[in-house]
Amino acid sequence: MPTEVALLESQALRVEQMGRVEVLDKVKSLVMLPDGIHLRTEEVARYFEVSTISVRRLTDRHQKELVSNGMRVLRGAELHSFQSDMVSRWEGEGAGSYPQAATQLRLYTRRTVLNVALLLRDSDIARSVRTHLLDAEEDLRASYVSLDRRVTRIEGCHAGVGSALQELGPVLGRMSQRLDSLDRKLDVTHQVVGAISTRLTDVSHDVIRLDARMDDLAHRLRDLGRRASG
Repeated sequence: MPTEVALLESQALRVEQMGRVEVLDKVKSLVMLPDGIHLRTEEVARYFEVSTISVRRLTDRHQKELVSNGMRVLRGAELHSFQSDMVSRWEGEGAGSYPQAATQLRLYTRRTVLNVALLLRDSDIARSVRTHLLDAEEDLRASYVSLDRRVTRIEGCHAGVGSALQELGPVLGRMSQRLDSLDRKLDVTHQVVGAISTRLTDVSHDVIRLDARMDDLAHRLRDLGRRASG
């Protein structure tokens, strides 16, 4: 986990934190320009409770890094266009006249302000921002460790299940073979029962024919008896 000193000294570590601009408002509210996107050097200085000279000196020393994170310096026509837009917004909000810049205007975004917080040494607000970042990262790391432990336990349970299934494999195989054998024997039994049923049907027909012949013989014997007595 990076330390506060490491953040102050390492641009690579600062780059990793640039997406976490929400921490700024957790420490102190930012006062933005009417467009809701930019701040001037004056607003940045008020946020960090330092002089505008301190902010300008810092941005001069780290201009390339800050520009990569949204800082802009407006001059000429671009400055005039931006000021005209801000004047219209400022007056529309009833906040009086928008302060004009003489020849140039340095603009910061939230991302740039966070960058300044990771560079500015002599500001309690900047130190609070860095502390919030580091504490949040520590909490996140603790959550990752807890999650990793849970995953490890789950994997251990799965490993036990896998071992049990491996042991059950041969048993299930033998049971399957036994069931196949029973199925074959049951098929043979069905065939035998079918043959017996067919044979019983034939015997039933033979008995019916025999009964008919015996009835016929009985009639004949009665006829012979009547003739003999007459």
